[in-house]
Amino acid sequence: MYVFQSIAKALAENDVKTVFGLMGDANLFMVNHFVREEGGAFIPFVHEAGTVLAACCYAHVTGGVGVATVTHGPAFTNCITALVEGVRNNAQIVLLAGDTAAEAKHNLQNIDQRELAKSTGAGFEQVRSAATAAEDIAVAFQRCKAEKRPIVVNMPVDFMWQETDHQDRSRKTFSAPSMVPEGDDFDDAIGMIASARRPLILAGLGAAGARAALIRLSERLEAPLATTLLGKEMFLGHPANIGVFGTLSTPGAYDIIGSCDCVIVFGSSLSQFTTDQGKLLIGKRVVQIDTDTRAVGGIYQPDVALIADAGLTAQNIVHWLNEAEITPSGFSREIDPTSVLKHPAGEQHKTTEGFVNFEFALDRMDRGLPARRTVVCDGGRFVTEVWCRIAATDPRHFVKSTRFASIGLGLPMAIGAACADPDRPTLCFTGDGGFMAGGLTEFNTAVRGKLDLIVVVCNDAAYGAEHIQFKDRQLDPSLSQFDWPSFAETANALGGVGLDVANDDDLERALDAVAKRDPTKPMLIDLKLDPDNVPRMRH
Repeated sequence: MYVFQSIAKALAENDVKTVFGLMGDANLFMVNHFVREEGGAFIPFVHEAGTVLAACCYAHVTGGVGVATVTHGPAFTNCITALVEGVRNNAQIVLLAGDTAAEAKHNLQNIDQRELAKSTGAGFEQVRSAATAAEDIAVAFQRCKAEKRPIVVNMPVDFMWQETDHQDRSRKTFSAPSMVPEGDDFDDAIGMIASARRPLILAGLGAAGARAALIRLSERLEAPLATTLLGKEMFLGHPANIGVFGTLSTPGAYDIIGSCDCVIVFGSSLSQFTTDQGKLLIGKRVVQIDTDTRAVGGIYQPDVALIADAGLTAQNIVHWLNEAEITPSGFSREIDPTSVLKHPAGEQHKTTEGFVNFEFALDRMDRGLPARRTVVCDGGRFVTEVWCRIAATDPRHFVKSTRFASIGLGLPMAIGAACADPDRPTLCFTGDGGFMAGGLTEFNTAVRGKLDLIVVVCNDAAYGAEHIQFKDRQLDPSLSQFDWPSFAETANALGGVGLDVANDDDLERALDAVAKRDPTKPMLIDLKLDPDNVPRMRH
């Protein structure tokens, strides 16, 4: 067979069902063979960055590997911001990038793609020859799973029509849980936990698979359960759950965090936001458990750290607490679940004519939008309020696109989420600037894909962070404000359903329309906000 056929077959052999991409001369025959002969699905995008972002979100929701493909040169350079976002999210994706022929050094699209990939932190795998193409693809997938980061596969265009003898080269990735720790560090950890009067368990996304074991430990210690933002909703519905730990905590959760004396951390790097620059951990013993040595001590130095699996370690801690007959703390019995998870309610009438109150609108949408959902958030001034007020069902169905502090990444990621779990609607919250930067480009991609996608544009007709800085210094903010076109009319023109929300009655009509929606037709809700009355980001 030809190399393009071998690569397409190698994708199928690595259990790839969906590829996000944009076709060019280096990948079009491979994509065509993957769809026509291997039975795969291809989701065509408008901009190359969207393919990478969609693959990142697809991997997050499914827990598998996301795959994107673009051609060479400017197609690859268009992916750089998205690749950085993927690297910082530890996204397991493989990006199949075309490359110009080695002999065509004067090709206008020629550029050193290896160096560009390395600058993002992504791994790089070269298709070395026609004979090694399937093996090179297999190595990329193995590396992606083992290294937990994007891997770029460089595919020279001049290889595609060369003949090769294909063999299945797919490889296993071994990922058994780490052993339970022992020794002095473990003894110190047990001593700190056993002597704590008010222990608290904090879980990040890295501990998502250990939910049952962490709940068992919580119940044994009678310790409250909290999560990082990335672990949001991990303990949804449990009476000891206090929600997010950090700068996004509710007032009630802050009180509980402030009164604890020991924090047992599973699967979190303890970022500056989780710890509020370390302030939330002052005067507390901190025990950190993670399989990734890079996550320990890089931002916050714990009292003791265990490089170990979250679930196995939690089970072992319970065992030794029982052996020592340690008395439960009773701390979690102080929690009132009806109030500790609530942020102050939005004030419905605290706004000006022609706008809705943002906090009230989010509270109402949290109740009125489909409960079984995936939530994807773009970046911008609006986003921390969304994180606080819009619930997801579990960490796999909550996605944020702010690891590189960029706007405009949310909607392409939402497309990936909708493809990963088409049985539930995907809610995408984006700002007006972010929608114009990246969402507008790909809204029609969602339309063409007939995705059950509901986009909420938090529209203050401004770049909010800049608007605040002008106002704070008593300067004219008009350079940060924009007279955008009607997003609702634009959504209709692109083949979706657009709805304007400029008051509370509009909001109720929009929620009613969502309840009666055609799930094959993406919707957009243009939420009109007063730029002078949007809450500041919570840092």
